[in-house]
Amino acid sequence: MNKIITTILSAVVLLWTSGCEDYLDVNDTPNNPLSVTPDVLLPTVLAGAAFANANELNRFTTVTMQYNYGASGGPASYDEYDISGSDFNNQWEFEIYGGALINARECISAAEEINGNAYVGISKIMQAYTFALTTDFWGDIPYSEALLGDSGVIQPQLDPQELIYLGGETDGRNVQSLFDLVKEGLSDLTMESAVAPGADDIVYGGDLALWTRAGNTLLLKLAMQLSEVAPERAQQEIEAVVSQGDVYIDDNAQDLNVNFGGSIGSQSPIYSYTNVSLFRSDMMLSSRFQERLEDYNDPRLPIFYTRPTGEYVSFENGATVTLPASNTFSQFNSYITGANGEGPVRLLTNFQTKFILAEAALRFGITAAGTAQELYQEGIRASMELTGFTAEEIDAYFLANPTIVTLSGSADEQLAQIIEQKYIAFTGYGYEPWNDFRRTGYPDLPVALNASGIDGTIPLRVVYTSQTIANNANVPNNPPRSNVPVWWDVNN
Repeated sequence: MNKIITTILSAVVLLWTSGCEDYLDVNDTPNNPLSVTPDVLLPTVLAGAAFANANELNRFTTVTMQYNYGASGGPASYDEYDISGSDFNNQWEFEIYGGALINARECISAAEEINGNAYVGISKIMQAYTFALTTDFWGDIPYSEALLGDSGVIQPQLDPQELIYLGGETDGRNVQSLFDLVKEGLSDLTMESAVAPGADDIVYGGDLALWTRAGNTLLLKLAMQLSEVAPERAQQEIEAVVSQGDVYIDDNAQDLNVNFGGSIGSQSPIYSYTNVSLFRSDMMLSSRFQERLEDYNDPRLPIFYTRPTGEYVSFENGATVTLPASNTFSQFNSYITGANGEGPVRLLTNFQTKFILAEAALRFGITAAGTAQELYQEGIRASMELTGFTAEEIDAYFLANPTIVTLSGSADEQLAQIIEQKYIAFTGYGYEPWNDFRRTGYPDLPVALNASGIDGTIPLRVVYTSQTIANNANVPNNPPRSNVPVWWDVNN
């Protein structure tokens, strides 16, 4: 289906917000990359990372994680775990390496020439986020030799995921850890900067204190990803952040959100796919997710999904059914898409931070930010506040549902509760829940009906794109298939 032509993001992303036309105007020679200034590039870095997160990869993960039922097209294949190397060519080539990552590199380079350390810091943080996303999906990826085509590196080596996370040397190459890349970015933010971002920072409007919080939350996210494979390193990195006090995202107003436009061509890819594209009938609410939230008496369900007929219209994952008219489908509501496509895409959030810290308290005894119970409830509250509920309404839900909002049982049972609520809070965005599912085994998801794929099991990775295999001799001809876990996934 070619995954929607809007994936040629690197060509259009500067139009993301109404003000971006002004960024183009300041370029005397817009076709000469040497003349592009950081203020022109920064919106492409931010919108590019959000687009890569929320486009086809998000359709795959929201179906795989059983938020959505794949009704037709690509999502129907994902619903049965049938994925191939052609599914994500555009994501790898245009959205990630040819989009967000190359734009981040160019922004860093342009900013370094004019002592624009603020731009350097932001771009390194976003580069680390996007590299993390890429290795979490594919495993070993071009990293230390990525983006060096202008230096003659046309076929970059694949760095092992272990080294991407932890750093080290391989085949004579020094591989910087994602942690060190983020910390470099945080350090850059503290340095004097000859130029400062403003409206071109479409996330925080140039507030570097908020970028510092986002960078520290990213460190927490990266660290928890290692909880099963390298727990000592995970604990070390989390303690290093928490020991500094309140330095991470700690309020919904501090979330790293990327907002899109409200007109066709500038809207969130989640909105475009379900509202204005040819593929609006491809996905709908999974009855499994509907029943899950109904069992919890969770008031967020109508905030997450629409009810065009007054009732939810959903089907069980993998079911073969006769579909009703697409205008009756229960699909993502405006909380996720925006009323007219504005989004936002939520990359790093307050509720995410709270659930990570709750897990850290449970696993490692790191309680400087609170106990596991306190942080667990703070995570639920943060999500419910974000969806529009008042403090009084949240209190009433807590009072009526004590077993849901109270951790109990063994450590593993409490972990299941934390991940379950984190999963619900992330409705609309499947990347982090898919990571958690592979890392912890939670939430508990039965396989889809009529599952096929490699062996009828939920995918543990996506496979290298067919173009990558054809064009890079360093990519194995028989690469890992979707049932092979990535390095940090030691429980599958």
